[in-house]
Parts: sequence; structure tokens; C-alpha cells
Amino acid sequence: MTNHQGFFKRKLFMGVTIGAGIVFIIIGIVFWGGFNTAMEATNQEEFCISCHEMEENVFEEYKKTIHYANRSGVRATCPDCHVPKEWTHKIIRKIQASKELWHKALGSIDTPEKFDKKRLKLAQNEWRRMKANDSRECRNCHDFESMAVAYQKPRARKQHTNALQNGNTCIDCHKGIAHKPVHQLMDEEELEKLSAPNPDFAKPDATLRQPVNKKQQKLLDLSNNPPKSKVKMVPAQTNGADSNQSTSTNTASSATGFGIGWGDVPDREVTIFYPGQASMEWIFKGSEHGGKLPFKAGDRCVECHDNEAAEMGQKIVTGEKLEPQVIPDKRGSIAVKVQAAHDDEYLYMRYEWQDTSHTPVPFVDGGKMDPDNQVKIAMMFSDDNKSEEDDFTGSVMYSGRSGCWGTCHHDAKDMPDAPKQEDIDAYEQKDQIDMKQGIRKYLTESRTKVEVAGRRGKKRGGWDKLKTPEEIKEELDAGRYMDLIRHKAGTKESENGYILDDRIMTGGEEVLFNSSLENGLWVVELKRKLNSDKAGDIALDFDKLYNFGFAIHDDYTNGRFHHVSLGYKLGFDNDQADINAVKK
Repeated sequence: MTNHQGFFKRKLFMGVTIGAGIVFIIIGIVFWGGFNTAMEATNQEEFCISCHEMEENVFEEYKKTIHYANRSGVRATCPDCHVPKEWTHKIIRKIQASKELWHKALGSIDTPEKFDKKRLKLAQNEWRRMKANDSRECRNCHDFESMAVAYQKPRARKQHTNALQNGNTCIDCHKGIAHKPVHQLMDEEELEKLSAPNPDFAKPDATLRQPVNKKQQKLLDLSNNPPKSKVKMVPAQTNGADSNQSTSTNTASSATGFGIGWGDVPDREVTIFYPGQASMEWIFKGSEHGGKLPFKAGDRCVECHDNEAAEMGQKIVTGEKLEPQVIPDKRGSIAVKVQAAHDDEYLYMRYEWQDTSHTPVPFVDGGKMDPDNQVKIAMMFSDDNKSEEDDFTGSVMYSGRSGCWGTCHHDAKDMPDAPKQEDIDAYEQKDQIDMKQGIRKYLTESRTKVEVAGRRGKKRGGWDKLKTPEEIKEELDAGRYMDLIRHKAGTKESENGYILDDRIMTGGEEVLFNSSLENGLWVVELKRKLNSDKAGDIALDFDKLYNFGFAIHDDYTNGRFHHVSLGYKLGFDNDQADINAVKK
């Protein structure tokens, strides 16, 4: 016997020889290599779409998303999102996935029709898995602490910060990012529960990575405070005489500016946008509005959307979302230069914006909804006091967050759940307010209940839940209303009023307007008493902030077919105000 033969016959443990051990090791390596090779083969996109159930359904959807094609050229494949990278978690996931082979054999989803019937359940299973593991696969590429805030839009920066502090995870907000948004089919309560923060994931002491050099700091500064693009004095495109006319009220000459020299008054550019059928109820439906949770938590609309209003307006005006009645070529947003000043008795405001060429409305005879008025402008105010009913600022519910949006509901005229006239005629309290032309603006304070989510097929809104006249008076006396003033440039009318249970308009003695159109530029000026004892007028004090929003009906439009602002804060000699009225 040779020495090397004796070596292999030496016993190591429980009678096992060195030679046998080596054989077992080789077999183990071969087995492990084969197992691991097979394992990795199932982690390839080609394997994932080898069955037509995947290739013809979810894969086709995914190819249209940013995870498939983007400016960076980095593509996230199926296993990047659906298979853990760590070995232990990967094995567990593979065992779970074995059920899919069984359903493949059964033909549970082998046709598009079968797949669609089970799509929501399949998606919910995956959402729950990702929710439970803190979106582990997402964070292989997207890590909170590594995010560079200087390159994010304010909305993303705000919500990622909230997520860190509250314990939200990626999938809470980003359902439907790579496939059909079937979460829109879920019951609102179930969706809210699935998207709720998990305190175990919260990182209250963590912060997003701050700028590390001057270039990044400059980007962050520009993101928070974009440079003002001044409204230029250039002629707009016009069709005939519509946009070349000059109008002015008989209250004062527009050249005098009510005696205000606007040259040294600070201005803020506010982008107002086309809202389509967005409503307060829409804001509170998470399957439709991704900002529901931060809004409920107290975030103001302007904190996330101030710098993207033009983008939102373009999506809506073209019918991409929230607008079933498209007006071809209508502009999605208007850049408005806003200035404010005051003296001891009056608030003065000045609005300046570019005119537009006429775009006929296809569903209105003659193409003009309001032929007598090329432009109308409306402003709403509410105080910014703390409400006793909720943890929001402003006596009017949510006005501190949304401005005048609290008056717009899902059942108003031309909105999705507007009631039929026969239903209005059958309503017992139909004579309490003016319902002859449909349901107009109102506040939640004026209704006993407002259906927000539309659960179990209910219509959203509260048009038929009017409080009694006595209860409405109590709300009015308590200051829970929106102060409204309007001006019609064509007919030179100036109106004063308020919104509570309806839009109540009275004479315009407390407000004066000038309006003019010259060289393609509209200029509208306002003079309003700071203090008025008229019902519906809010007294403006120098030491307080006020919730403020405005809307412009341009190009002869009416009703909801206008451009609106987000909610802003108006103050007096207050640098903390969004719009600061300075002493003159």
C-alpha cells in the first residue's frame, strides 16, 4: 500500500475516511453549483416572462414605465423588484413562489380575462409582502439616507422627509409605479389601512442627505425659490378684435392705480392652473390623489405643488387626467404677477398676466361660455385662526391648507357627481338656496354630512344635506365662511359676497376694481376696505395672516372652466407671508 493510499483511508469522524470526505465535498460543490446556477437562472427576466401570462400582461405594462426606460439608462428588471438579494430571504421567496407553478398547471391566469379578475388580489399580496419588509427590494436602489435633496422637487423632498419621520415605506405611496394602478379599485378604508405608516420603520433622527458643495446648495435654493419669470410686455396672438380691446371700470382710472405707485412694491409670480374636475372629495381619495395622507397630516397644497402647477395644469387641460370635456388648445396655466399694498384703510392688489388667443369651446354654441366678459377674476379670503373642530388652521375647514378649494365639491355643476335636475326638484329644502341652475359652491360647514370617499357606490359631496337656516346663521356669525369678491372686465361689474351654504353675492360698494388690456397684457387692480361691518366681509388686521386664493376666467369661460391658484397666506408687512402687502 502506498503512502497516498493510506492517507485517503485515514478515518476522520464516525468512520468516514478522508477519501470519502473529499468525494462528499466534490458532490456538495457540484450539487451547490448546480442548485445555485438553477436558482440564478430563475432570477433572470427571460425566465420571468417565459410564460405568456407574464409576458403578455404585466411585462407589457412595465415596458411603458420609467423602470424600463429612463434618462439614466439603468433598467430595473423583474427580479430586481420581486426577488430578495440576500440568500435566506431569497430561498423563502422561492418557496413561496412555488405556488405559482401550481396555479400555472391549473391555468388560473392563463388568459387576459382570468388575469384581470385576479389582478387586484395578486397585487395586494405583493404590496403586503413589500409593506412587511419595509420595501426591501426598492431600497436596493432607493435608500432614504442616500437621497440628494438638492436634486429633488419640493414635493418629493417634503414627502420623503415625512416618510422618514412617520414610518412610511416606499410601497405606501408608489403603488402602480410599474404596473396598472389597480389600487384605484380598492375600498378607500382598506387602501388607507394598507398605506398607513408603521412606527417600527420610523427614523425620527435621520435626515435626507444635505448638499455637500456650492453647486448642490444652489440647486436646492433654486428648487425652493425658483427665479421669477417676469411677465413680458409683448402682444399675444389674437383672433380678430377679441384680444385687442381695452376695458376699464368707471370707478377709477387704471393709470392712477388708486394712487398706488406699484414700481417699488414687491411682486410674487403665482402660477394658476386649470383644475378640471378636481374637488375637495378628490383630494381626500388616496386612490386618485397621492397627496391625501400628507394633506390629512397638515401639509399645505402649496408646499408640494407650488413649483409644479404648470405641469399639473397641462396634464389636466389635455385630458390626461381629471377632464372629460377637453377644450382643444386651451392653455393649462397662467403666470400671474401679484402685488399687494395697504394704507390705513384699504388693501390694494394688482394682477398682471399675458392674454391668450381665442380657443373656441367645442361644446358651447358660438364657442364662448360668457360672450359679454372676456375675463373675470375672483378672490377668496378666510381668517387663519385655529379651528375648534380640527387641527387645521383657519376657521373654514381646510382653508389653511387648500385656500379656496374648500368651496369646490364633487357634486357641483359640471362635476362628476352633479345631481340630476329631477333629484334637485324633489329635494325638500330646494328653496333654501338657489338650485335652479344646479349646485354651486358651498362649504362643508353648511352641510350635516359630506360623503368624501364614495363608499359602497355613494355619490360624493353633500348637496342634499343642508343644515337648517338657523344653523347656517350660527356658522356665519362664527366667521366660518369664505369672503368672496369678483370682477367682470367686460360688463364692468364688481361684486362682493361670501360662500357658506351657497354663493351669496351682493353689491360692490366695499370693493373697487380697475381692469385693462393693453399690448396683450391684462392688468386688474383691486381696492378693498380693510374693515367692513357687512355680513360675509372679513375684517383684515395688520397683525394677522389670512388664507387667500384667486381664480381667473379667461377667454370668455364660465363655471369650473377657469384657472385657479393654490392656497396662499396674505399678510401685512410680514415677510413670512406668501403674499405680503406693504405699507404705502
